[in-house]
Amino acid sequence: MAAIVDEEKCTACGICQDACPQEAITVDEVARVDADLCTDCGVCVDECPNEALSLPE
Repeated sequence: MAAIVDEEKCTACGICQDACPQEAITVDEVARVDADLCTDCGVCVDECPNEALSLPE
């Protein structure tokens, strides 16, 4: 599994990309999470100021 991006809330600020310890996030128009690299650590979820990221339940 990987962190989920809510594209409606994502402003492509890049904070999640900078915060990700696995370098699993890239940001263009919105954040994209590489499921092969994501370890579901939740750092991006905690850092996102727009609450655009969540972990799968």
